[in-house]
Amino acid sequence: MAPKKILITGGNGQVGFATTRLLHDSGISVKSLTRHDLDICQTDDVSRAIQKYQPELVINCAAYTAVDRAEEESALAFAINRDGPSYLAQACQAAQIPLIHLSTDYVFAGQGSKPYQEEDEIAPLGIYGLSKWQGEEAVRTTLTEHLIIRTSWVFSSHGQNFVRTMLRLAQERDSLSVVADQHGCPTAANHIAHLLIHLAEQYFSKHSLPWGTYHFCTGPATTWHGFANAIFDQGLERGLISQKIKVDPITSSEYPTPAQRPAYSVLDCRKTADNFNYTIPRWQDGLREVIEEFRLTVDG
Repeated sequence: MAPKKILITGGNGQVGFATTRLLHDSGISVKSLTRHDLDICQTDDVSRAIQKYQPELVINCAAYTAVDRAEEESALAFAINRDGPSYLAQACQAAQIPLIHLSTDYVFAGQGSKPYQEEDEIAPLGIYGLSKWQGEEAVRTTLTEHLIIRTSWVFSSHGQNFVRTMLRLAQERDSLSVVADQHGCPTAANHIAHLLIHLAEQYFSKHSLPWGTYHFCTGPATTWHGFANAIFDQGLERGLISQKIKVDPITSSEYPTPAQRPAYSVLDCRKTADNFNYTIPRWQDGLREVIEEFRLTVDG
């Protein structure tokens, strides 16, 4: 029997890269396309790619994720985050295959104090969150067989992210000021990749899934300040940092950015855990793996 085939878009992003790497070690065939290989903003290119590779499942990891720059580059953000998913959903509909699409906690305003459930009110604060929400809606209205996975605060040893930035700054300074009034859940790209593969395997086994929108992030909730302290503690323990870094807490108003961030964007992941029989990991374990990957890169 031929192996099941998955097409991944955004293959060089954090989640796309991690998922591709893990799939190569599985019994599932994967075709991973970077933006150079496939611009999802071009509808004809998307249709041709689906026809050429004939996947049985598509996972869209392509996204415009520069939250602040999106305020100035709104046309590009909407093209990638709204139009691209729409074209993918249309092509999947034509080919009668499902689509797993990644979204974000930034679709919420973040003004509450309890974890967001999937059906809670949507109220993005900036262009990034709005473009991702409109991408969700495009998928929902076009394709029945879809999963939308909202996640948050993604980090890995690949690409640009908060962990890499903190480790770089730790080489340059002995103290930092980090925002302490934004609450969320850091999530390792590898943990998202493991979930995506779990979902794919369930689909290939059952030929169906409980379609819809789901939340997946790793607990417990923390702040950027708390996350930074954990990064420095583990970096010091693994020899990536030579000295203890002092981390001063500041408010969001003391660190103004072009795009407003939600103050509280913790996601409730119980629906994902229950519907897919999946244990939600801890972000500290994901951070430990990523710090080790950085250490091996340095030592290598």
